[in-house]
Amino acid sequence: MFAIKVEVSDRRAEAFAFSEQKTMYGGRYIAKGDLIFVFASENEGGPGLIATGIVTLAEAIPKKLGIARQTPRVSITIRRTALAKRRLGRSELKSFSDWNDGRPETELNFKFYRQATNKIVGISDAAAAFLRGFFQHG
Repeated sequence: MFAIKVEVSDRRAEAFAFSEQKTMYGGRYIAKGDLIFVFASENEGGPGLIATGIVTLAEAIPKKLGIARQTPRVSITIRRTALAKRRLGRSELKSFSDWNDGRPETELNFKFYRQATNKIVGISDAAAAFLRGFFQHG
């Protein structure tokens, strides 16, 4: 499973398209049919977690010639399946900074906010289960 932190222009859109996104922590392995959680980047005024969906297209961007170190990039489209019912962003995750505690909140804080860049990341089953809780009633 995957998560993306990115600038989102329409948070309630039925579908999202994101071009040439950086990938880290296994994010380059994203593929059509994968589940993804969408975080509207606070760097661009977003609130954090906004939606979940299914990847409908994932296309690796070829590396540029002559550049030694390049972060893999992927363009994706997502069909939204649910909107988040509760807030989860940098302020809620900030206190989870014991990088070795194994908590899903810490994993998300580490992968998204230790480096502020927008990116697609692979997430653990525990982090995905934690995030699913933000889409259920109650």
